[in-house]
Amino acid sequence: MSGPRVLVTGASGFIGPHVVARLREGGYAVRIASRTRAPHDPAIEQVVVGDLAGAVDWRAALEGVGHVVHMAGLAHAGPGLDEALYRRINADATLDLAEAARRAGAARFVYLSSIKALSGRFDGPPLGDDDAPAPDDAYGRSKREAERGLAGLDLDWVALRPTLVYGPGVKANMAALLRLARLPLPLPLGGLDAPRSILAVENLAEAVAFALTPACPARRCYLVADPEPASVAEMIAAMRAGMGRRPGLLPIPASWLATLARLAGKSEAFAKLSGGLRAPPEALLAAGWRPRLATRQALAQLAAGNGGG
Repeated sequence: MSGPRVLVTGASGFIGPHVVARLREGGYAVRIASRTRAPHDPAIEQVVVGDLAGAVDWRAALEGVGHVVHMAGLAHAGPGLDEALYRRINADATLDLAEAARRAGAARFVYLSSIKALSGRFDGPPLGDDDAPAPDDAYGRSKREAERGLAGLDLDWVALRPTLVYGPGVKANMAALLRLARLPLPLPLGGLDAPRSILAVENLAEAVAFALTPACPARRCYLVADPEPASVAEMIAAMRAGMGRRPGLLPIPASWLATLARLAGKSEAFAKLSGGLRAPPEALLAAGWRPRLATRQALAQLAAGNGGG
């Protein structure tokens, strides 16, 4: 017999399939809400709700639903996008769904927020669960606005603030790091030893599943990260271990690499890659969340699964 039905938005793409698989593993009946009809596992119910930028009638999607996991939204795409569009999709549409879920009697609403709702820094002192939020771009502000709106609803909600997520199909900086790790030559990155918080997609899926349980205190935000931070040098060493190779890292000082990046006009990209920002998931761990994979194990599996070596 299946457990409660969970409505999941944002089920396609990088994170969604891992969350859906984890929920089904946990005995939940999953219903996915999609913008358009798309190929999917016939064992999973699908409803089409349209574009979140417009008005959405959630009543049919929420019928018989016990919980909601809301991951759909406008992704962080850097400068240039209209702030009003971020607000409409990431904040207003989230609160529209949360209010509809409240009216439908949903027991819990889990919102996939972002560490950007707390801070846009790449480096500096560690972040804490209860730090005062200071988002510095349109994406982070829209995520924070959704969190504030949820706090005003009579609803058991949980907002998860993941750090940089990695796993099969990852793109952007972590994909670039994986490509570097696969190169059959030494890399001058041994000096990039600042530990930073990252998050295996499998561990994020575990956090979503935990957030749906009574063990996870509701009506608050949680940082989500692997408990063990890792530096760029450690990430590459773990990836190469997954390929059955030695680290092959040359200890060039980070300051030299930063100078080269500045001369090449790549200072921000270098900061994003090498920054040592830590965001320990202390509140989530204290509540009882247990990650599925250790950082180095997850990175090794990622590299091994991508055919490296």
